Parts: sequence; structure tokens; C-alpha cells
Amino acid sequence: MAKRDDPATIGLRVQRLRRERGLTQRQLAEPVYTPAYISTLESGRVRPSDDALRHLAGRLGVAFDELATGRPAHLATGLRLRLTEAQRVLASGATEEAARQYAGLLTEAESHGLPDAEYSALLGLGECALDSGDLTTARERFERAERTLADAPLPARVPALRGRAVAHYLAGELRYAVYLLESTLDELNRGGLHDPDALLLLYATVIGPYMDMGAHARAAQAAEFALALAPRAADPALVARMHRSVARTLLAEGRVAEADASLAKAAEMYRQLQIRTELANCHWMRGYVYAQHGDLERAEAELRSAQGMLSAQRAALYSSQVAVELADVLHRRGRSDEAAALLHGVLGDLSSERGAVHAAAAHRLLGRIAEAARDTETAEEHYVRALSLLERAGAAGDLADLCRLLGDLLRRTGRVEAALDAYRTGLGHRTAPGTTTLGPAPARPPL
Repeated sequence: MAKRDDPATIGLRVQRLRRERGLTQRQLAEPVYTPAYISTLESGRVRPSDDALRHLAGRLGVAFDELATGRPAHLATGLRLRLTEAQRVLASGATEEAARQYAGLLTEAESHGLPDAEYSALLGLGECALDSGDLTTARERFERAERTLADAPLPARVPALRGRAVAHYLAGELRYAVYLLESTLDELNRGGLHDPDALLLLYATVIGPYMDMGAHARAAQAAEFALALAPRAADPALVARMHRSVARTLLAEGRVAEADASLAKAAEMYRQLQIRTELANCHWMRGYVYAQHGDLERAEAELRSAQGMLSAQRAALYSSQVAVELADVLHRRGRSDEAAALLHGVLGDLSSERGAVHAAAAHRLLGRIAEAARDTETAEEHYVRALSLLERAGAAGDLADLCRLLGDLLRRTGRVEAALDAYRTGLGHRTAPGTTTLGPAPARPPL
């Protein structure tokens, strides 16, 4: 139940409503209470019981909550309906309009002291900021959402925790993103808080940073847990997101057909739910699957579809990340000049604090293109930039491959000692993929 106002505020409210209805204190009091009690209540000298408030609300023709808190009847219900509409607008790709609606709802929820609605509005604003690539604002919104429900059970705060982890992940802070997700999973499982939606959301989210860090075994285990939890989840959009994430682990295991089938399930669910941004991400992931399998024509078509949808939604960061993967496909199809132009066009949107892994991938590909053109100096510059980005992010798998490219380049130009240093750096990250930067695995769910 919402917190009641103080006795003086309630007393003034009762007095105002009584006079508006032309009732005397005796008429309001009968048959249970006395006029003297109403007089004492209206002066704020007594704290009315719930029974007294229910009697007065009935006589005054208002809802109990409205009399106790001053909130208009059905306010919370109306806010929930409008939050659902804002969520639909965001799903359609109209990020700016959704942000405007969420901001208005947040102000209204704050003014009426409705923490649940305030939390939902902050989550929506955080998601809008993620879509637009404003990672600092996204983190601030999610952190504020966590504080809003600080006293609530952990499962209720999981969406905000997940949002904050995604913001750190997109900023290239892979280790911290994994720490947030794993510590939350550990707390849920050890504490017996086995909420299927909360666990599924966390396991589906942690797969991406695991894969980028080279922790393939943990990614596969997270996918296994997610698949087992899916039948218990109540949110179909969450199940669709899980299928999209799991496809990456299936692909890493060489199970291409299963990965494609998983993405097809996700895409169909997103079409039914009319979630356009996530549908774009499905095209993106299918393009990645086709590229890894060597079907470059279909990969290009899927990635162009994803980029077109994301650009139309002004999802600048995601659109730039797709462009990097599209450039790789174009290069592999013999269109290196087109690939290089595309990469130079999006590098301004990527940095060590914003899409670090894809920024490194862009520099790596530009280095390979420069090497093919026998411009070893430019190639080395790009490789060194990529190395710095990947070391900061802790992306072990990509870092090892880059060190091999840099080492080969240095060896060919006669700098053997520098080449050996590059190879050693790569081997150090390949020694035990995913274990050099991660602690013990979190507690398992009771499956």
C-alpha cells in the first residue's frame, strides 16, 4: 500500500471534500463516529485508522487511496497504461518520441510518489539512451532506477542492473559488465530467489561479454541455463532475446543450422510483438551467422537490412557496429575500397568509451586492407590502435588474433624482437581463454 499523508494533510482534505459536498460534521460522522471526532480529525490532531478512512471515503464518495494519499482515483492504472504505450512506441523504433513520453511519465510519477511507475519510466529512459548510443545517460538512468526500488526484492531490480551492465558492455568495459551480471546471478541463486524472468534476462545478457572475452565455456553454460529457463518465463520478448543470444554460442560450436533456426524463432516472435529494434538485431545476427559460414551474399543482404532499420531509428551506435561487420563482408567479397570508406565513415561514432570492441574491429580491418595495399606503416598504426582498444576491453579472443597479425607484420619488416613481444602478448591471452580475467563461476540455478 502507498504511504499515507500526515494527519494534518488528511484532515484538511477531509474538510475540503466535506464542504464541497455540503455535508455537516454530524452528517459525515454518522452513524459510526461523532461530530467531535470529525472536528478533531479535520484539525489534524488525530491520525485516523484505516477503518475510519474507509467510512469517510464512502460518505464522501471517493476512493480510500485518494483520501489517504491525495492521488486521483485510478492514477496508478492510468500511468501503467501510458507506460505500456511508451514501451510500444520505443519498440516501433521512435526513440525520441518514446523518450519524451517516458520523461513526462517520470515527472508525473515523482509528483504523486509512485515508485513503481517511476522505476518503469527510468528503465524506459535508460533503454532510449542505449538505443541512441548515449551510454553515460543510460547508466545514470539505470542507476537511478535501482535507487528508486532500493528496498524492493532483488528480482524487481534485475532489469535496471542488466541495463547498467549493457551500458558498460557497449562502452567496452567487459570485465565490469560480467562482474555486475555474475554477482547478481550469484546473489539470486544463493539466496533462493529463483525468478525465471530475472534469471533468463541475466543469462541471455551475459553471453555477449563472455564471448568477447573468450570465455566460450561459460557462454555455452549460460546458454544452456537460458534454454532450460525459457519454458518458465512469462515474457515472450525476453524469450526471443534469449534465442538471439544463444545463437552466438551455437555458432561458436559449429552448429550453424541450429543457430539460424534459433534466430528465425526470435525474428518471428519480434514480428508478432512488433518490436522493430530487436527485429533489426535479428537481421544483424543472421548476417553474422552467414558471414561466419561463408555465405557472403546473404550476409551482406541481412546486414544491410539491419543497418537500414537501425539508421531509420537513429540508433547511431548499433548502426555503426553493424557497418563494421558489413565492411568485413564487403572486403571479403573483393570490395575493399568500399569497405574502407564505410569504416572511415563510422569510426567517428566509435571510441574506447563507446563500442570499443567494434572500434578495434574497424582498425583491424583497415590494417588488413592497408597491408594488402603494401602500406605497412598505415597497417601497423591501425593494428596498434586496435591492440590498445582490445587490451582495455579485455576481449581476449580478438586480442590474440590481432597480436598474430601485428607480429607477422613486424616480422616481415625485420623487427623480430618486437614481433616476438606481440606473439607473447597474444599467447598470454590464449593460455586459458576466459579464465585470466574471471573469478569463480556464479552459483547455478536449480534446474
